[in-house]
Amino acid sequence: MTVYEAIRARRSVGKMKPDRPPREKIEHILEAATYAPDHHTVEPWRFFVISGKAREELGELFARRCSERLPEIASEKAQTLLAKERGKLLQAPVVIVVASVKPALPKVLDIENVEAVAAAIQNMLLTAQEEGLASIWRTGEVSYDPEVKAFFGLEPEEHLVGFIYLGYPAITVSPREPGSFEARTRWLGWEE
Repeated sequence: MTVYEAIRARRSVGKMKPDRPPREKIEHILEAATYAPDHHTVEPWRFFVISGKAREELGELFARRCSERLPEIASEKAQTLLAKERGKLLQAPVVIVVASVKPALPKVLDIENVEAVAAAIQNMLLTAQEEGLASIWRTGEVSYDPEVKAFFGLEPEEHLVGFIYLGYPAITVSPREPGSFEARTRWLGWEE
């Protein structure tokens, strides 16, 4: 599979089998992430591989933080929402939480670190495709929650850039035809 073929074939897959991929595949995905472009070579990414019971522990934190935002926890709708938060991470056998740490050097901009981490995540998604794994990049309110960040030892101003769900696909995905690049491209100075 060429890189271009992986890009064209990759889809977000939210339904995965419960079988956990071997550690070697996860390590291959993590190594690919570290080859992302990186302003000033500061390697701002941090990875937290969540599997097994750790998914339930983090899910409890998600539910607790969600309950603190709900005005009436006793309502049936609120209970359904909390159960959904509690079970989010159980949708995949492995979740890699990817964070961007704050710049340590004055010339490094926070946005550049986040951009580098986003590029690292794209490398992860493409490598998962190559490995025959399903993947989906998720965020949501928990990504911005200071207590969720603290769970990972991050400071409030640091960023949880993505929760990367990984596993074996439980569904077949359809091909995708994105909109034409021509409709979103301006060529400046090309005709000179």
